[in-house]
Amino acid sequence: MLKKARLTLPFLFAAVVCGQSPANFNRTLFPILEKAQCRMCHNDNGVASRTRLQFPPEKASPEDITAFGLRLSILVDREHPDQSLLFRKPTNRLQHTGGERIHPGSPEETVLRQWIAYLASLPEDRLAAAMGKRGVAAAEPAVVRRLTHSQYNQTVADLLGDETRPADQFPQEDYINGFTNQAAGQSIAPVQEEAYNRAAEKLARNAFRGDLRRLVPCTPSGPADGACRQQFIREFGRRAFRRPLTASETARYEKLFLVDAASSRDFLQGAQIVVEAMLQSPNFLFHLEGGPNGEYPQYRTASRLSYFLWNTMPDENLFRAARDGELDTEEQIERTARHMLDDPRAQRSMDVFLEQWLRFDRLKNAIRDRRLYPDFSTELTAGMMEETRQLYRHLVWDNGNFMQFFTANYAYLNNDLAQLYGLPAPQREFARVDFPPNEKRAGILGEAAFLALTSKPADTSPTERGLFVREHFLCQIVPPPPPGVNTTLPPPTDEKPLTNRERLQVHLSNKTCAACHGLVDSIGFGFEHYDGIGRYREQQVITIYPTFDEMQHHLKMKPTEHRLTLDTTAYVRGIPHSDFGSPRDLGQILANEPACQKCVVKQLFRYAVGRAETAADQPVIEEALQRFRQSRFQFQNLIISIITSKPFLGGGS
Repeated sequence: MLKKARLTLPFLFAAVVCGQSPANFNRTLFPILEKAQCRMCHNDNGVASRTRLQFPPEKASPEDITAFGLRLSILVDREHPDQSLLFRKPTNRLQHTGGERIHPGSPEETVLRQWIAYLASLPEDRLAAAMGKRGVAAAEPAVVRRLTHSQYNQTVADLLGDETRPADQFPQEDYINGFTNQAAGQSIAPVQEEAYNRAAEKLARNAFRGDLRRLVPCTPSGPADGACRQQFIREFGRRAFRRPLTASETARYEKLFLVDAASSRDFLQGAQIVVEAMLQSPNFLFHLEGGPNGEYPQYRTASRLSYFLWNTMPDENLFRAARDGELDTEEQIERTARHMLDDPRAQRSMDVFLEQWLRFDRLKNAIRDRRLYPDFSTELTAGMMEETRQLYRHLVWDNGNFMQFFTANYAYLNNDLAQLYGLPAPQREFARVDFPPNEKRAGILGEAAFLALTSKPADTSPTERGLFVREHFLCQIVPPPPPGVNTTLPPPTDEKPLTNRERLQVHLSNKTCAACHGLVDSIGFGFEHYDGIGRYREQQVITIYPTFDEMQHHLKMKPTEHRLTLDTTAYVRGIPHSDFGSPRDLGQILANEPACQKCVVKQLFRYAVGRAETAADQPVIEEALQRFRQSRFQFQNLIISIITSKPFLGGGS
């Protein structure tokens, strides 16, 4: 027998007047939830990803939105609707991570009550049938990507033997979804087009000044040597376009060759103009290896493997595998990929993934107040990045448990870092140093690279540190500050020499700021024992310098120093039992947290496929995560899982 809802007076009134139907949700409550930014947290990359409430994709069909409205019934208490989580959470009557999203007593709350009353009144069998009418998430359409700057440099080095790294002079790349190889950020602006043109002209000119055997596989008898001309165009074109040329393409480049060779009566002049033209072709600059009409699918697979695993064009062995049909089955692809992982080029490519995932570019460009951090230098930051690379390489290439990236009780140090950490100097540069039992550092969170890149020129930043953990290690999107919000914190004074934690209370006490700052600052406070370059500090030292006016009136002539006690109690809102007070404690929490484990999978997926994951990709992500766990978090097995997935082989670029 179905249980009948026990409606209190407000909900009884809502049930009488609402006249709801499933379709009404799309134009009544759903827009209210969207305006309240509930989607920002309640999605697979949101702070509330662990909860049962998951919003449909932004481009969901009306049918899917309707089905979502009915699925909200899992948060409805049919006997006591006023106790429903769907009612108490967004109105913050029950502690809500996102704070108050719907104001009690507002018209929006009335609409929420109406929908809850409607869901509570529906017979369970009818509700189950309606919820089952869901659409299937559409597969992500193919995306077109161009070579990243690092891929361009390595490709022209392998194709032409040119080590001048011309892409270093190209316009700066944008980071989208955490990486520079994402299709959404790879349009070509006019300034980029000009850079490609200049580079192609210079590369082609320089290519014919050295050993020509790399480019011209035959000895021409003169500018009219048709056999050698065709052989050169087909061979260089195959390598430049990463697939065989079609007959029409060969004819087009022959025509270009003949015009220039005839005018100069020089075979090499004709060859040079062909090289220059091919280097400006979309077939070279973009990942279009499938051919104009979808031909050569195995060459496309070879190129995808090569640019993911080696960050450059395929070599002759990989071209041969494509030609001979050895990249057709999943087993063949996995066998080839494992062989490629044994190549030193794989380490170089996976280093690029690490450097972008952790935003080493920010650390390279970091500046520090020399009065506060006299030891900060280019050499020190280079050592910080190398320490992180060494830990990462050890876990990836020695098949360790990759979640030790967050928990490792050892580090790879040089003399400068050992001194910074207060540890004995290693026997050799970047040798492994085990931490003493009472050390509060551990893994990436205790490394100077993370602690420095999330700090400001003159101090630490709990906000930046917490934000980095959310975005990079939990794959959670934290909304940006609302437009026009004053983010300035009160400066410390001699009368009020406040710690960073005390100054940030301004944000936490402001309703506009508290929802987001509560998500990140509550994490960042746990790192406050480490200063802006990662050195341990027992207290926060505040130096108050005299102002010009104070010196003019002889009110204060010298800086004063205040030593303040630090409170590093912290927690990760949204993760139960996540209280911590040191990088070591948080590292253990993250290593055991499913959201963090899944985030590692997502980050590599985004880098491999060149786009963010979608709802249609979730089965692939879950399967890769399961295989990752079963392998005891061996990173190479995660690589293989993604390489053999349909989005990598059949979708994407």
